[in-house]
Amino acid sequence: MILQRIALAVLIVVLGWLAYRLWNHIILTRRNSQRLMLREYRPGRPAILYFTAPGCLPCKTIQRPALSQLRRTYNDKLQFIEVDASKQPKLADSWGVLSLPTTFIIDSMGQPRRVNHGAVGADQLIAQLNAIHELLPGDNSTSQSHEGRPPTKDYEGHDPHSNTVHG
Repeated sequence: MILQRIALAVLIVVLGWLAYRLWNHIILTRRNSQRLMLREYRPGRPAILYFTAPGCLPCKTIQRPALSQLRRTYNDKLQFIEVDASKQPKLADSWGVLSLPTTFIIDSMGQPRRVNHGAVGADQLIAQLNAIHELLPGDNSTSQSHEGRPPTKDYEGHDPHSNTVHG
């Protein structure tokens, strides 16, 4: 009886994880097949698209300081596009934003390549940009050492701290 419950719990967790990966893939695939609908975006430079709202506490305490850190270091190499989801709900909906903050990494060709639901640090955003070859490998001067930290993976199964793919 206990083994059946454990097996059911594991099955539920695995199905939830697969649903999350599938949803991220659907969001990015849908966005890649449509126009960006962002007046602020200029082709030729990668961008970080950041959805926020005035009442979002993680946006103010975690995400905005991380983006400010990147802006100070990479302002000449990156575009930073901030969208208030409460004032532009149709735009947030068209991007598949379900929670705030949500950030998208957009490559220099205008293709959304990564999505982060929830707050992420500057080092993770830099690693994601490096993983899609949009920053030079030596450009992560603001990032901290990743040793001692368990590896993280993006929606495609890539470890953002290396260029290897995990199954």
